[in-house]
Amino acid sequence: MDEPKRAFNPLLLLPLVVFAGFGLLAWVAMHNPNRDELPSALIGQIAPPLTLTPLTEGDPIPTNEDLLAPGIKLVNFWASWCGPCRAEHPTITKISASGVPVYGINYKDQPQNALRFLDQLGNPFTKIGADANRTALDWGLYGVPETFVIDGDGKILLRYPGPVTERVYEERIKPLLDAAK
Repeated sequence: MDEPKRAFNPLLLLPLVVFAGFGLLAWVAMHNPNRDELPSALIGQIAPPLTLTPLTEGDPIPTNEDLLAPGIKLVNFWASWCGPCRAEHPTITKISASGVPVYGINYKDQPQNALRFLDQLGNPFTKIGADANRTALDWGLYGVPETFVIDGDGKILLRYPGPVTERVYEERIKPLLDAAK
């Protein structure tokens, strides 16, 4: 006896289509060049005010006037207890050595530990201060390290969360520095 032919049920393809859709979404997310970037409402805005204290008495600290001064500059939030801060230090030093002012903000750290870190690795910062109150909060800091590129009008051009590697410098920061010249 012949079995009757059954009609094709398109709902049988639904799991395959859903699985393929999730696969496509995952692929797009993994190949997004900005996947590590955290959004910042501060891009294009004047940098928030700085409320800093010196690491050692009498040392100059970054000021709001420094951020408004002509020329492009970087603000780098860091800490001695932060492993990625140690990893990014050679690149931050290279940027500073190229003549770009780099203002350091030490975050949730003991001054003696921060100073020991700088003694061991060198001090690339034009000026440095400790976050005395809520500067990191006002800047929307997620953690350290985080680096901000500021233009000559005091506006934030870029916020980069995570260590500034050579690749990050070449692909994200250097084009901004070159465009400012």
